Amino acid sequence: MNLPSPADPSLPWGTGPYSTKRHGTTLTTCDSEPVQTPGCIQAHGALLVLRRGDLSILQASENSAQHLGEAAASLLGQPVGHVVGAAGEARLHEMLEREPLDRGACYAFTLPARAGAVPLDVCVHTSGGGVVLEFEATGRAVRHADGDFFMVVKAAVGRLQAAASVRGFCQHVTEEVRALTGLDRVMVYRFHADLHGEVIAESRHDTLAPWLGLHYPAADIPQPVRDIFTRIWIRPLPDAAGPLVEMLPLANPDSGRPLDMTHCALRGASVMYTEYLANMGVAASLTMPILRDGELWGLIACHHGTPTHFPYQVRAACELLAQVASLQLKSAEHAEQLAYRLKLDHVHQQLVARSAREGDLLALTAHQPSLLDAIDAGGAALYHLDRWWCVGRVPDKTQLDELAAWLHRQPELESATRPVFATDALARVCPAAAGLEEMASGALAVALSRQRRSLMIWFRPQTMQTVRWAGNPHDEPAVPGPHGLRLSPRASFEIFVESVRGRSLPWTEVEIDAALRLRLLVLELVITRAERLADLNADLTRSNEELDAFAYVASHDLKEPLRGIHRYAHQLLESAEATDSDNRRRIENLMRLTVRMDSLLDSLLHFSRVGRMELELEDTDLNAVLEEALEMIGARRLESRCSIGIPRPLPTVQCDPVRVREIFSNLVSNALKYKRRADTRIEVGYLAALEPGERPSAPAESAGQTVFYVRDDGIGIDRRHHEQVFRMFKRMHGRDDYGGGVGAGLTIVQKLVQRHGGRVWLDSALGVGTTFYFTLPGLTAGA
Repeated sequence: MNLPSPADPSLPWGTGPYSTKRHGTTLTTCDSEPVQTPGCIQAHGALLVLRRGDLSILQASENSAQHLGEAAASLLGQPVGHVVGAAGEARLHEMLEREPLDRGACYAFTLPARAGAVPLDVCVHTSGGGVVLEFEATGRAVRHADGDFFMVVKAAVGRLQAAASVRGFCQHVTEEVRALTGLDRVMVYRFHADLHGEVIAESRHDTLAPWLGLHYPAADIPQPVRDIFTRIWIRPLPDAAGPLVEMLPLANPDSGRPLDMTHCALRGASVMYTEYLANMGVAASLTMPILRDGELWGLIACHHGTPTHFPYQVRAACELLAQVASLQLKSAEHAEQLAYRLKLDHVHQQLVARSAREGDLLALTAHQPSLLDAIDAGGAALYHLDRWWCVGRVPDKTQLDELAAWLHRQPELESATRPVFATDALARVCPAAAGLEEMASGALAVALSRQRRSLMIWFRPQTMQTVRWAGNPHDEPAVPGPHGLRLSPRASFEIFVESVRGRSLPWTEVEIDAALRLRLLVLELVITRAERLADLNADLTRSNEELDAFAYVASHDLKEPLRGIHRYAHQLLESAEATDSDNRRRIENLMRLTVRMDSLLDSLLHFSRVGRMELELEDTDLNAVLEEALEMIGARRLESRCSIGIPRPLPTVQCDPVRVREIFSNLVSNALKYKRRADTRIEVGYLAALEPGERPSAPAESAGQTVFYVRDDGIGIDRRHHEQVFRMFKRMHGRDDYGGGVGAGLTIVQKLVQRHGGRVWLDSALGVGTTFYFTLPGLTAGA
């Protein structure tokens, strides 16, 4: 803890030790007050500091005469037995040898009453190498109405264990502490992430106004005080308006340092705090921390309208309750969160199971349930396969790209174990989120892949929060002090209402953990699918290679005996006198069949080469490619008396020009072959990626791509045959109709387009005409 040095000459107390009694009204900031070393104690008890070695008295409170029967000055240097007797001194020696006393005060014994005085409970602890004794009026004769304090606390602990929610648990805490102490008001005060506090549970006297739901600014509990509450379990203040008495001397004569009173029940209170209580009409207070994993989660704050006595056994019982509350807080949180956690896990399992069945992560956003049915959010976005998949209300894709670029620069997403980023005020930390508060004030993001920049993001809209403050949280009042203006606590606790914008509901730990668990499930699914695809691709590649090799060998080797059959048939036909008319007809049919078989084998051989060849990609002017294709089919074009229209110049694309020339050649040849009339018309054109225009039957993969087409007004194709036309050797007409052919042209077109990473499809109607569409991804260098 960084407290001001007592020897700092810039402080009002100069180079000497601090005393709340002398210097408490000179402070300009709460954080500058050395609350651990106030130099004073509350006047209802007495305090002695002993040398550890011989238990002689080094310091004594100024009111020693009132409580111990002898002035402080005369006690200095005396053995402690002079005050507590030989038995008491022996008990102190025993405790110092056997018990750890540096973490809090322990009850030692009760000092019998002197003439005209009351018995005193003596508590002991060690601090800074010295031994600290505190003397307070005993409460040993005090009994609780329901029995001894142990049984009361035991019953209270049992009731606390029954709580099913955090607020319900805290309400039980307030009721048990109030039943134990009889104080007017007991509250549980929870700290938010920005350190301001909120009263989330309250038990009070019927005559008091409720404070439940009120918020208090972080400045009401300064950081030094918060630090102390992580080290102690109880802070009693029986009389907030009571006098303070100094230690004599203020500094330990052996060490030269002031006494650290962190664990002292009698520690003098800050002037700021006592004035704060007075402004609220509180005469006595008892405060206990609630810790979660060693951090200050909240406070149990008890107020009373009149000064009251807190006997040691009452304080010990309350201290135990505070410790139990801290231990059971997690259980209460887990009980509250269990149903939500189970719902999240159930939905996430459904999402991953559907994704596994469909073989794609699109199931996370495209169906019910979706990402929005798990974590409570207004929208969700998944960046996968180089595009965004969204559900609910989310920013547009350009804004999502900007948010993703910013998120990938955040160190939280670089974590190897918890790559998650969460905020309830995104626009305050991310410039790209400015203006998106209505849909994206809160963001919860997990990284799926660093290489492919995959992300899952949930968004929450801003929530207009109306905060009821106990007084204006922006006031920092100051009043005249001995050295000019000094800080003063707020005098007004009238309800101050403030609207908070630009924040969403905060993400809970359950939601953050659920997002991380879903990430692991998705990664397992992706890895499993990738391994399966790798195996399938390897098998498919091997099968294709074997099939291509077989097709090549078969078509090549079969041509040799076929040529022999054709030659012998030709020789027989030339010997016309040796054959009658029937045999001659049979020989002619045999020759025709060998010619057809030769054409089939040529097509099969060409198809196998298309599957095995390497593409030579280059920037290609498709106008030149189309011109070459039309030259190749020039004779058929002239015979058909058809017209070929090109509405506008074709673009330049990245492709293999020889293979694309074959695509155009086959499609135009097909249009010339299947015409309805002699003067048929053919059109070759394209639709740019973002250009409006109809793309009938276009597959989803063609979205955002330039689409090329060859359109004719020929005989058309019945819809039920649209898929069959791409099958090898499949003809929709008789063998010799429309100029014959083997039915391989469209199959080769499909193969060539696929080798370029594209898709080919058609739109056709009988008696109207046919349009073949295809894409060449990789695409347009100039359009």
